[in-house]
Amino acid sequence: MQLIMLGAIAMASSIVALFFLRFWYQTGDKLFLLFSLAFAVDAVTRLALGMGDISDEQEPFVYGARFITFALIALAVVNKNRSRIPPRRKP
Repeated sequence: MQLIMLGAIAMASSIVALFFLRFWYQTGDKLFLLFSLAFAVDAVTRLALGMGDISDEQEPFVYGARFITFALIALAVVNKNRSRIPPRRKP
């Protein structure tokens, strides 16, 4: 059952990555590109978990990939919000 769930999550993450890639292509917004990359990394991580036998020595690599996924999402949100803040005027 665990392998079926990992496969389903990998497929869903791949589809979401393709949707965000299409939105980036249409708008040119960097937010969509970073979200697409994040979901692609997640899909590859889930696929690797399902295909391979992860031992205790390899677990940090899995968490490292998940950290990269969430760091990309956080970077996308911060980058999007930073562009909305108008520059301060000097008195």
